[in-house]
Amino acid sequence: MLGTGRKSRICPLWPETVDVLKALPRRQPRPHNEPIFVNRYGQPLGAAGVRFKLKRYVQAAARHMPTLATKRVTLHPRRHSVGVQLVAAGVDVTLTRNWLGHARLDTTNHYARANLETKRKALEQVDPSTKPGGPQRWRSDPELLTWLDSL
Repeated sequence: MLGTGRKSRICPLWPETVDVLKALPRRQPRPHNEPIFVNRYGQPLGAAGVRFKLKRYVQAAARHMPTLATKRVTLHPRRHSVGVQLVAAGVDVTLTRNWLGHARLDTTNHYARANLETKRKALEQVDPSTKPGGPQRWRSDPELLTWLDSL
């Protein structure tokens, strides 16, 4: 698949997705050299065709869930979600960058924003001896509290 900048992108698949893709030729037989996803002319389905089909499926789903009609549904948020899930699962950011096809690590770093679960797990790993024990010193400083209240 070609992405931004006409770069080739390889997309790892979940085992469930592989199972569905393997079942497709049994449901819709075709010669082995023909693509599975084609447009109305029998040519391989391109990015515009995928967007067109997604829009049609969203419209059909909106008949059963009307709130979908007001949503902007695209594939990019799913891509972002996968990037966040990879980083949250502990996959190295460099490997995530390679999977997503980013040229620079800076582009991938915005996927590394920790979600609440990741933050909770990080706090659980803190050594208890480093946690503050008594009342915080700033609580007994009235000038500091007044200044904080003024912010």
